[in-house]
Amino acid sequence: MDIFTKCKEYRRAQDAIDGGYYIYFIPITGNDGPVVVMDGREMIMVGSNNYLGLTHDPRVVDAAIAATKKYGTSCSGSRFLNGTLDIHLELEERIARMMGREAALTFSTGFQTNLGAISAVANHRDIIIMDRLDHASIYAGVQGAAGSIVKRYQHNNMKDLENVLSKLDPDKGKLIVSDGVFSMEGDLVHLEELTRLAKKYDARVYIDEAHGVGVLGEKGRGACEYLGFEQDVDLVMSTFSKSFASLGGFVCGEKYVVDYIKHNASPLIFSASPTPASTAAALKTLDIIEQEPERRKQLIDNGLYMRNELKGLGFDTGPDSVAPIVPIFIRDEKKTFGFWRGLFDAGVYSNAVVSPAVPPTESLIRTSYMATHTRAHLDRCLQIMKDVGQGLGII
Repeated sequence: MDIFTKCKEYRRAQDAIDGGYYIYFIPITGNDGPVVVMDGREMIMVGSNNYLGLTHDPRVVDAAIAATKKYGTSCSGSRFLNGTLDIHLELEERIARMMGREAALTFSTGFQTNLGAISAVANHRDIIIMDRLDHASIYAGVQGAAGSIVKRYQHNNMKDLENVLSKLDPDKGKLIVSDGVFSMEGDLVHLEELTRLAKKYDARVYIDEAHGVGVLGEKGRGACEYLGFEQDVDLVMSTFSKSFASLGGFVCGEKYVVDYIKHNASPLIFSASPTPASTAAALKTLDIIEQEPERRKQLIDNGLYMRNELKGLGFDTGPDSVAPIVPIFIRDEKKTFGFWRGLFDAGVYSNAVVSPAVPPTESLIRTSYMATHTRAHLDRCLQIMKDVGQGLGII
């Protein structure tokens, strides 16, 4: 059989195009943060992870331009060989200091960070225990951990986690991996109980803070800081593609662990290093995160406002959370696409999330907010969501 037969037979995308409900890969032709231009029209963007609204901040843009002029557009090599710049090391030192950790290591993308760090620290002698709703990059890292045993527990269900842990070989190394802020639902990890169980069953803890760093905590260190159990978490990763208005990722923890990852993570060793522009942008954004905590407050206020107002309109927004990710559960794929289309046609861009990203009965519209959304932006979104929701019988 021709290996490409499956490609020729694949119809899901074309069927969606033919049916008028294909919603992906729509180009943005203008972008001002909370407002973008798509399909020739201005749209209020509530589908971005540009949480602090810094992708257009002149200070960040100027830093990226200056680094490009100094170092060029690419390092043309991996961090392991010719691709390490002095600003890579500066960024790692600054990240470690901000996060209160001994050391940090940067990767070219957040996905590569999870893929590289998890697959490096776990092998055939180890067991990885993961939340069923962990991000796809965590799943990739787990799959890359050659020979390791993988166990999953029900989402944020600490009783199920203990049930899994209690049956494991006590002589094997164990790593519990969880999102800090879950990317679709916006709920937070039950960290107090998770870390208690980790100590009880002699496991290490790895938390993905992609949606937490820059957003939560007094110093912006994420859900671990916000929840008060940073000291009980062994490894923290995050990305630069969200609050940091850039591209890349990092993992941080004790120096000897980070050094091991540095010399054993294939995605680091065999990928080109982060570009000068993305590195400098992340550095400048780090300055702003540390110096302007009012951005986080505005971001959290915007998220809470939308969650409360949507709930008041009768929408199902899932578990209560302080994160600026606010899901609107539709639980019907056809209605989810219909709701998305109604919002889009009225000038609001959101994200429709259907199977296999979530179970078929959990389809939703994922909305996420920025510190730079004004109350006028938010109220306009609410009116459109109300009108579309009532029209479809969702509320």
